[in-house]
Amino acid sequence: MKLTVDTITKYNGGIILIERKKFPLGWALPGGHVEEGETVEQAVIRELKEETDLEVKTLKQFRVYSDPKRDPRGHVISVVFVCEAYGTLKAGDDAKNSVVIKLDNLEEWKEKLAFDHYQILKDYKEKRLLHDF
Repeated sequence: MKLTVDTITKYNGGIILIERKKFPLGWALPGGHVEEGETVEQAVIRELKEETDLEVKTLKQFRVYSDPKRDPRGHVISVVFVCEAYGTLKAGDDAKNSVVIKLDNLEEWKEKLAFDHYQILKDYKEKRLLHDF
């Protein structure tokens, strides 16, 4: 079992997705594996910087996703955060490309999203409608 972080990053009126360079391919929320000796908060800040070149402005834990089938590489648990970021968006590290999408257009991305990231964004969209998250 492995521990990862993912971030729903609010930026320029939308949410950032990155196009993955490595298997599994597809578009995903910025994130990655938590390194030895690192907190999940440190990991999400590091991963966002590596993959988008952005700095975290605000950070709030959203939910934990632990379905053993959520990642084709094995049982991977993800702590998902919501953050606001600033700077100039630039894909880097294992991100081939980046894009900012509107949650209103989420259905258009359903088949393009890796892992369970469509479900994560759907959950976030529903929670955001119920509360100001």
